[in-house]
Amino acid sequence: MAVKPSRRVSSARPDRSSSGIVPVAFYKDMVWNLRNGVVAITRDGRIAVMNEIAYHVLGLKPRASDIGRPFGEVLKDVPDVLRIVAGAFEVSHLPNRAELRLKKTGKVIGYTLSLVKDARGRTVGATLFFKDLTRVEQLEERERLRDRLAALGEMAAAIAHEVKNPLAGIEVMSGLLKRQLPDSPDAQTILADIIKEAKMANRIVQEVLAFVRPIRLEVEDISVVDVIRDAIAMAESHSLKGNVEVRVDVPEALRPIQGDPAQLRQIFTNFLTNAFEAMNGTGVVEITAAAVEGDEESGPGGAELGTGPTIVITVSDNGPGVPPEVMDRIFSPFFTTKPQGSGLGLAIVRKIVDAHDGRIDVSQRAGGGTVFRVTLPVRSPQQVFG
Repeated sequence: MAVKPSRRVSSARPDRSSSGIVPVAFYKDMVWNLRNGVVAITRDGRIAVMNEIAYHVLGLKPRASDIGRPFGEVLKDVPDVLRIVAGAFEVSHLPNRAELRLKKTGKVIGYTLSLVKDARGRTVGATLFFKDLTRVEQLEERERLRDRLAALGEMAAAIAHEVKNPLAGIEVMSGLLKRQLPDSPDAQTILADIIKEAKMANRIVQEVLAFVRPIRLEVEDISVVDVIRDAIAMAESHSLKGNVEVRVDVPEALRPIQGDPAQLRQIFTNFLTNAFEAMNGTGVVEITAAAVEGDEESGPGGAELGTGPTIVITVSDNGPGVPPEVMDRIFSPFFTTKPQGSGLGLAIVRKIVDAHDGRIDVSQRAGGGTVFRVTLPVRSPQQVFG
């Protein structure tokens, strides 16, 4: 009986001997240019691969000497990522499609951790793949905010109509009564307080209506220099500047952007007014602006989101700053740290930035103070936020 020759079942793993067909440099370039971050370590805990996106998202500076170094040294400035990588060989079920907010950069990443095995099935390393989801999260938050505003708008509009008339009546009648009691200092003081409080309540009603009302942009080409200059003048007329020094570093040759000049002025007037009030008449406010070719937050060259050129405007002060525990809440409607604030100023600012298809970030200033960073596209927004 003839014996049939045995047939060897081919393995799904590529034959290593064929790898010479493609230069090793090709694989290095491929990993380096991936749009997702890649960090790979060997079984003995050394960095084997770390691409450009990984460095960018993690806020680290690329160094060729990182390859071969212990990952604990390379990732020491991002301890939250360091903990994930350190547990790669210890946990039984590795995370898949998990999310994490990086404390160092404030970015949100979605990540997958997997083991690297050789042809014999032995674990020889681990790989962390991750993607910057910050922009996605911001867009989702924008949609959630839009839904909340729709419901709030209906309620606020109804309340405003019911409240505005009584407030106006209180103010008018208090004024009449004040004129009828010119010889009573106590009555004059009390009535003046009533009028003051009625005006404050009416201002809050107006701010609520401004917040819930859809923004209709009147877009035109506008100079950033002119916006900043007008905002400084408006802020100085609204609040006591005192001895606060305003330093402006905005190039005259900066390219114009397409936006609503009145709405954009409101953004920076709000920042400056808040700074003047927080610093109590002494300190420094710095305003800078620069052009960025592509959205630098989306990765090198801005290729990931396909964004065009933007203008980044930064307003920083050396005042008391924003407490870390409320940093994530300052753009929320009706949240305020001021005794008589409505909590709508920065919420309206964020809404205006969203309407321009931009982005706003806040952080603590090194040495004390607050930094607001507004990124606005040069092109016209394609839709109205409302």
